[in-house]
Amino acid sequence: MTETSQFMRPEQHPFLGDENPFKAMMSRFDYAAELLHLDAGLYKVLRSPEKQIIVSVPILLDSGEVEVYTGYRVLYNTSRGPGKGGIRFDLGVTLDEVRALAAWMTWKCAVVNIPFGGAKGGVVCDPLTMSVGELERLTRRYTSSIIEVLGPDSDVPAPDVNTNERVMAWIMDTYSMHHRHTVTSVVTGKPVELGGSLGRREATGRGCMIVTQQALQHLGMPLKGARVVVQGFGNVGSIAAELLQQEGCVIVGASDVSGGLYSKKGLDVKDVIAWRKEHKYVSGYPKADAVTNEELLTLDCDVLLPAALENVITARNAASIKAKVIIEGANGPTAAGADEILDKKGIFVVPDILANAGGVTVSYFEWVQDRGGWFWTEAVVNERLTEIMVNSFQNVLAVSKKYNVNMRIAAYTLAIDRVASVHRLRGLYA
Repeated sequence: MTETSQFMRPEQHPFLGDENPFKAMMSRFDYAAELLHLDAGLYKVLRSPEKQIIVSVPILLDSGEVEVYTGYRVLYNTSRGPGKGGIRFDLGVTLDEVRALAAWMTWKCAVVNIPFGGAKGGVVCDPLTMSVGELERLTRRYTSSIIEVLGPDSDVPAPDVNTNERVMAWIMDTYSMHHRHTVTSVVTGKPVELGGSLGRREATGRGCMIVTQQALQHLGMPLKGARVVVQGFGNVGSIAAELLQQEGCVIVGASDVSGGLYSKKGLDVKDVIAWRKEHKYVSGYPKADAVTNEELLTLDCDVLLPAALENVITARNAASIKAKVIIEGANGPTAAGADEILDKKGIFVVPDILANAGGVTVSYFEWVQDRGGWFWTEAVVNERLTEIMVNSFQNVLAVSKKYNVNMRIAAYTLAIDRVASVHRLRGLYA
């Protein structure tokens, strides 16, 4: 596609007021496609999901009643390899959200150049109100409903919001029972005893730490003493905070759904983690000042690391952000309408499809180890993760300089170019 009129820059896109995650993703896709002069046919292929599955998931509740949940699985693009992407259990799951996340996974895997395509799944439910038995029955029925697309060579799920190692073990077992033999490589993020990889739990947070190092180095800012605010103190945010503190950063703010904490002198991250483990939330932590989640995003800091859900940085609050660097630990934390505002403020943003790719990278390592039956030490996992994350950051930075665009558009451009190249080589089956 050579006519630039067929593409729209993010700030020109009609979807900006919508904050629909798929449409926001497509606004960035269009800009990158323009830079690449993507031909019309390939443009149509890459903006269309391969498969979108909607299933009813009936289960027997502990009360004896039957409840029917809705489940989704989207395979966005598998030209580079099996679909790869998490499964989330949450009341906010929608097809648009799952489709957007599957697309992001496609670009994320391409940015770090691992041989996976993009997929995502979810079930609309409130896991906090469900017993372990109900969650297991939900997981197994959902797995059996989409089992025709699952497999080590076709679609490999992983944990996501409100799912964990135990859920992955249930999926692996259900798939294995249907196939009459154990298939460990059908999921990643499993318990180590079932073929999980050492270092997987920390991988996304560690990847955020690595790209933070790279970003500050690029900008000529010291890592030691850098003031960091972490929005979202779950697995990714808490691990990133702990690792950054070990590297000499000062974690001045942290938050979860209950609210935020601020300490000018810096939080003791391990102590906050211990408090949250005991009290379930960070709110009430006695050694810091309480702030709202909205105030936390606008604290004076060097690095802001949003590690919760989508669309926390929008056109409404972007102008108030004081951070010099944003490291997107969550998927889609910045709405498309905020991009231009952040650019004008000179904020250096490391986008989600690069910043949080540590998780899928070590998921790839887990898949490789399962298929080979040969497992690595945690030191080897971390060494190989560091190499991939550093190289990927530098590759995206090079594209940013080549096209004179921000890191987000550069990451999309690099990823789309890699996926498009594979499509050109493979041709169109008809």
